[in-house]
Amino acid sequence: MIDLPTDLPADIVPLSWLLGVWEGTGVIDYEAADRHFSGEFAHRVSFSHDGGDYVNYAASAWLIGDDDHRTPLVAEQGYWRLARPASDEDAGPALLPALTSRSTPRTVDDVEALRNANGGFDLEVAIVHSDGVSEVYVGQVQGPRIDLATDAVVRPESAKPYGAATRMYGYVDGHLLWAWDIAALGGGLASHASARLARAE
Repeated sequence: MIDLPTDLPADIVPLSWLLGVWEGTGVIDYEAADRHFSGEFAHRVSFSHDGGDYVNYAASAWLIGDDDHRTPLVAEQGYWRLARPASDEDAGPALLPALTSRSTPRTVDDVEALRNANGGFDLEVAIVHSDGVSEVYVGQVQGPRIDLATDAVVRPESAKPYGAATRMYGYVDGHLLWAWDIAALGGGLASHASARLARAE
């Protein structure tokens, strides 16, 4: 059973089951550049909101070694939102204010109008990694499941090769399960990591 806040902006209600801090462990299993990467990692993920029409995302991971020694892995920050055309009532780009003000907040009916032919809602997710890689994902949320695929990946010259990714998130038996496939280090798109997380107290 999920207790959902009742004071959420309408646009993030389809994502509301994600809200909170999740912690747990997962496994890495990926082959590229003539190497096999494997191991167990600890993971902490936070989904929060600050009153806007998006969900804030932050994630950190640590490779678990001998004697439970933890080595930091790449961290992430980002924003998740329902895909909808920008209007004059939306701020941006940059710090530009909205051209017109909306007389009432967006409603459940406004959001319901965004439902896609599959019965879900299209998503846009922007994630920046601590190594400088930036990803833009598109996909959908359908009930307690999210499927995403990269639409664009940008990386600085100093970052390691990374070309594409898919992610899947699901709420199963009170846990957040996720799987992340990547194309990196010259390898093709393949399973990379997965985890099972519990909501932190």
